[in-house]
Amino acid sequence: MVNVLITGGTIDKQYNKLDGNLVLEHSYLKNILEQARCTIEISIRTIMLKDSLNMVDADREMIVRACMETETDKIIISHGTDTMVQTAELIDKRVKGKTVVLFGAMIPFTFGYSDALFNFGLAVASVQSRSRGVYITMNGKIFNAGNVRKNRTLGVFEEIG
Repeated sequence: MVNVLITGGTIDKQYNKLDGNLVLEHSYLKNILEQARCTIEISIRTIMLKDSLNMVDADREMIVRACMETETDKIIISHGTDTMVQTAELIDKRVKGKTVVLFGAMIPFTFGYSDALFNFGLAVASVQSRSRGVYITMNGKIFNAGNVRKNRTLGVFEEIG
């Protein structure tokens, strides 16, 4: 069993036709699972629906606590890309004995030309095949927590050093 914790981010944003803003109203993870035709046993829990730029320390503590309380040792977290690295580092320091994989998207799932499915698929493969630890899956790569950053100029994640 794999537990998926939803925290929000661009992956779950949708276009508000009335004011033209991107908003977070609900998660699209069930749609992603359906479209990806994922057949592994997955439990989904929504922790919050926040843009990661609006996350505070208390939000990250909620995520860490959810990881600790989750009975399974395989956890996937959907997360906004702007502060995903910080959350991964905190989880890496505090959560032991589990494989935790964070993923997100640079383009909302609802836009159709999104990286959400690809990044989720890599997260599913990673949580099943990687040893215990904390990882980020973005841009077709698997990064170790503490050794990754978001390159805002290029719009990709990359290893540090």
